[in-house]
Amino acid sequence: MSLINYRTVDVDSIDPESSVNFPLETLVPSNCPPPTNSSAAASIGSQVRQMLRSGDLEGVMRYVLDTAPLGGDDRAKEVHLATVVEVLAGIRQGEMTRVLEGVCSGEGGAERGDCLMKYLYKGMAAQSSGSLSPSKKSSLSPQSTGFSQIQARNIGEGGGGQQMSVLLSWHEKLVDIVGVGSIVRVMTDRRTV
Repeated sequence: MSLINYRTVDVDSIDPESSVNFPLETLVPSNCPPPTNSSAAASIGSQVRQMLRSGDLEGVMRYVLDTAPLGGDDRAKEVHLATVVEVLAGIRQGEMTRVLEGVCSGEGGAERGDCLMKYLYKGMAAQSSGSLSPSKKSSLSPQSTGFSQIQARNIGEGGGGQQMSVLLSWHEKLVDIVGVGSIVRVMTDRRTV
């Protein structure tokens, strides 16, 4: 018998295909945009507003999805989320399908569709938590008053339900065009918007 206890051998350090032996940065695609800050996201937002006034809805959507701050800080991501939601709200429901077909077709279309799906989910999450739109904060917590469901409806502020309706309409149209595979890709992607 041997004096080596085989249960204590670290096999991951020996196996060349183990995840311990390669850097995790290789899992992120090389075409990821460089990190951005909130001032760069704000300047992108002003450019997007100018493009919206010109009327090129498909070009605006392409630009806003291609300049997503995947490697940026949290404030830059919040500013860009507000810009994306503003673009989505600025496009009429009758034009959604035409714009989405133009944006999601061609080179990079699948990535743009996945990026838009990420923004839809993030917008829905921000809408439900109330962080997307400025609201008046009260000193009473919803748990102490027992009106947590009424507070989440934004009855007095207005526009909260309308924004969620816009996001859900875009989600429906996007799933019709790119399929449910986009949902799976968004849920498993490590890059967040």
